[in-house]
Amino acid sequence: MDVLIGKKGAMAYVLAVVTGFNAENEVVIKARGRNISKAVDVAEIIRNRFLQEAKVDKIEIGTETIEDRAVSTMEITMSK
Repeated sequence: MDVLIGKKGAMAYVLAVVTGFNAENEVVIKARGRNISKAVDVAEIIRNRFLQEAKVDKIEIGTETIEDRAVSTMEITMSK
């Protein structure tokens, strides 16, 4: 399951990740630009407060070109 980080508060995405873990054993948190720090916050809240058995399997960083601008991207893969 993929969770795309956007304008909502971090706890909304934490709830989405926890719901994703109820259905699957692996969740990918994706973010671009300024939302990358919120994605890291969501992953840490999951690991430290809600699912201590969850672990970060892989972190991928990259760059996308959007409207002639380079935008940083990040994908955090977590599993139970």
